[in-house]
Amino acid sequence: MKSRQPPRIDPLSPSERSARMALVRGKNTKPELIVRKILHCLGYRYRLHSTTIPGRPDIVFPKRKKVIFVHGCFWHQHGCGHYKMPQSRTEFWNSKLAANKQRDELNIARLKELSWDCLTLWECELRDLNSLTEKLVIFLGPTRMP
Repeated sequence: MKSRQPPRIDPLSPSERSARMALVRGKNTKPELIVRKILHCLGYRYRLHSTTIPGRPDIVFPKRKKVIFVHGCFWHQHGCGHYKMPQSRTEFWNSKLAANKQRDELNIARLKELSWDCLTLWECELRDLNSLTEKLVIFLGPTRMP
C-alpha cells in the first residue's frame, strides 16, 4: 500500500518562482554540454545553434546534413517519468508544454523535408554514457567525411 505524502509547499513566492524559471537556459545546458564533450572526444566537429535551418538545432553537422536536438524531459514532454508536472497553474503548463512538443514535431518535419537527418537525445538518456556514445556513432557514421 502506498503511503500518501502531504503536498509539497513551494518555499518561493509565485514571483520568486517565476523569476527563477525565467533563468532556465535554452542554450549550453548541462545535458547539451555532456553530448558536445562526447562528440568532441570522438573526433566529430560541429556547429552550434544554427539559425539558418528550422528549429535552431543544438548541434549541427552541415556537411553530413545531420542535426542533434538535446531535449530536457520536462520541457519537451518525453513521458519517461523522470519529471513531474507542476501542481500549480496546470492549465498554463499543459498548454505551454503541448506547444513545445508540437513545435518540436513541426521543426523535425521541416528539417526532413529539407533532407536533414535528425536525432533527438533526451536528458534521461545521458545516464548511460556508453549507450549514448554508441547511439551517436551509429547516427553520425565515421568521423572523417570523404
